[in-house]
Amino acid sequence: MADHMRTELVADALTAAAAERDSLAGAVFHSDHGAQYSSRAYAGLCARLGVIRSMGAVGTSAGNALAEAINATLERETLVGAPGWDSTAAARRAVFAWITRYNTSRRHSTYGHLSPITYETSYTLTTLQQAA
Repeated sequence: MADHMRTELVADALTAAAAERDSLAGAVFHSDHGAQYSSRAYAGLCARLGVIRSMGAVGTSAGNALAEAINATLERETLVGAPGWDSTAAARRAVFAWITRYNTSRRHSTYGHLSPITYETSYTLTTLQQAA
């Protein structure tokens, strides 16, 4: 989270994801046409990490539907009707707690009522077993 939309913000997030995952080679990163996503610096970082960049068509909202749905869920579940947070620190804590819960314990019908991390772990194990 930051109070700006500069390239460094998304570059730092992508670098952190690469460190967490050990590799992002072959991952697809879909975005809008924001300056931070179309910058040379970001393109270079994606190339170094093996990330495939994808951008939706200009003027269509369908490409961002997933991101907008997640943002709406985040707002609904953390703000619960409040107009905002008391401070930036409070917002960071609430968003961090929500993301942690969303990925580790919140069940998703799309994943057979498993959390994303449980689904991913079981999918990875199944894929590895099939490859062996």
